Amino acid sequence: MKKFLRQFGGGITPKHLQEYEKSPQWKDGHFRNIEPYEDVGFTEFPRLMYNQFNSKKKVRPKTKLPVIRYAESGLITNKNEAQIIWYGHSALYLFIAKKHVLIDPMFGPDTTPIAPFASRRFSENTLSLIDEFPLIDIVLLTHDHYDHLDLTSIELLKTKVKKFIVGRGLKRHLMAWGVNEQIIIECDWWDTLDEDGLTIHYTPTRHFSGRGLRDRRKCLWGGWVFEDGLHKIWFSGDGGYGAHFKEIGNRLGPFDFGMMECGQYCKDWPETHMFPKEAVKAAIDAGVKKAMPVHWGAFSLSYWHDWNEPPEVFSQKADELNLPVVFPALGQSFDLTYVNDQAWWIEYD
Repeated sequence: MKKFLRQFGGGITPKHLQEYEKSPQWKDGHFRNIEPYEDVGFTEFPRLMYNQFNSKKKVRPKTKLPVIRYAESGLITNKNEAQIIWYGHSALYLFIAKKHVLIDPMFGPDTTPIAPFASRRFSENTLSLIDEFPLIDIVLLTHDHYDHLDLTSIELLKTKVKKFIVGRGLKRHLMAWGVNEQIIIECDWWDTLDEDGLTIHYTPTRHFSGRGLRDRRKCLWGGWVFEDGLHKIWFSGDGGYGAHFKEIGNRLGPFDFGMMECGQYCKDWPETHMFPKEAVKAAIDAGVKKAMPVHWGAFSLSYWHDWNEPPEVFSQKADELNLPVVFPALGQSFDLTYVNDQAWWIEYD
């Protein structure tokens, strides 16, 4: 029971609320989006759960997806070029400005630890990757949903991370799980941090947050931009399509590379997760020169599409709009000159 309750993270105190009220994004007792969206109410959950577990779609690959181990990833730490490793869904490893950076390091086997039914990962033994990683300079967390903020992953990581940079409101979860408050920095939209040669910006998305019944939208959600003087890289974060993509491009773009949320979309929540065609349009709006789709390849959280539909449709739309795209294997290191648009997932269909 104790482990179960720990999944919810840190509770909200009056002191927290006083702090959150200082944010321009806080209104009427919660964080809010730039553009409103229609929320999915809790009364809809039984129907959604039924649809998920009775889906006629191919929601899982036919076999487990292999993940290249860190030592075999091809990461080269004695060169200046930025390098990226994708571990499925939104778990990303960046080597940039000579720093080891993790984004949304959800390496656990299940995104629904408090639900009666598991949503199992497509790959095995991904938590063991954490033991293989070197000392991590920065962990960035976009928001507090279970498929991005994983208790077990944080418990394994916290002794080998120098700094956590997170959306406003997320610090309380990390502190509840034993992370030292002194190494946690919270950000609001458009905040900029200088991390010894690496500039990091927190950008808006159109989404929501929450880990339980009483903390919905009590933690901010967003994406990240990285600049090291040589490269400019953007991770879109979770969220539906909106006018903020052009604003991100106008303020901080154009971008050499974009990691675009593209997966777990559904007709029931069209404004909080982008459909693949929208993800391509968002990349173009923001001035992305080369892109890859993320938020797929690890879990099935939507009954609406096959597990491998996101990259298929993303690729088709990108080709139509002349946006270069890449599809690296899980665990493979690559730099921004990498060229590979081969559909590796066909082997597992």
